[in-house]
Amino acid sequence: MSRILSRRRLLAAAGFAALLAVAAPIAPAHAESALKIGVSAGPYGDILRYTAELAAKKGVEAEIIEFTDWTLINEALNNGDIDANNFQHIPYLENQIKARGYDIVASKPSIVVPTGVYSEKVKSFADLKEGARVAIPNDPTNGARSLFLLEKAGLITLKEGADITATILDIADNPKKITFIELDAAQLPRSLSDVDAAVVTLNYAVLSGLDPKSALILEDEHSRWHLVWATRKNNADDARVATFIDTYRSPEVKQFIETKFNGTILPTW
Repeated sequence: MSRILSRRRLLAAAGFAALLAVAAPIAPAHAESALKIGVSAGPYGDILRYTAELAAKKGVEAEIIEFTDWTLINEALNNGDIDANNFQHIPYLENQIKARGYDIVASKPSIVVPTGVYSEKVKSFADLKEGARVAIPNDPTNGARSLFLLEKAGLITLKEGADITATILDIADNPKKITFIELDAAQLPRSLSDVDAAVVTLNYAVLSGLDPKSALILEDEHSRWHLVWATRKNNADDARVATFIDTYRSPEVKQFIETKFNGTILPTW
């Protein structure tokens, strides 16, 4: 009797195992999930999606994930939710690592996304009156970036030795006595009706319908605030990530950028 029960149990177990095998087949050992690449919403994603098409031909599948809140992109990378990101410059990345302790490293440069000065009220800096109100980003790295651009435009002079941590306290000369309004970067395009000019990063300029060619001044390809690829330290040597980044920095993608964006986004290679 015990032998019959044991045989029945064995057959039942075998049948259940077979059912599981049909219901949930085991993936081949060589299968890999797609890379997840994070990017802020806007034109950067178009470049990455085109790169993904080219990378797929090399056997590297990638999913491009756009974030409307760019403060979450490094958090997602650090937590392992994505494998790499491409949306930030070195000063921003360094500030994030210092402030949040992220285990993230910079990889190769990607593009210069020129920050510009926009206005609905004047056509040139010469038209700005004394006491004009100029809005700038309130985050440390883009705030400094905007001040260097305004210095290049001849509106202000920064103190000797001012660097990428510069703030309005580092302004040495302000001949037009400009009042600086510090706002969240996403609010800057909407501020144009209330201020005389605003310094706007390209992603928010494009999303709000601003034409970069209408800017009073734009950064050029020599900007120190070029974007970089970023990965975690523990996947910095991932061959698939390297292949994707090298595909991004290819002649085909460079031509795509120059054709689609007509000089408003500048490749670094």
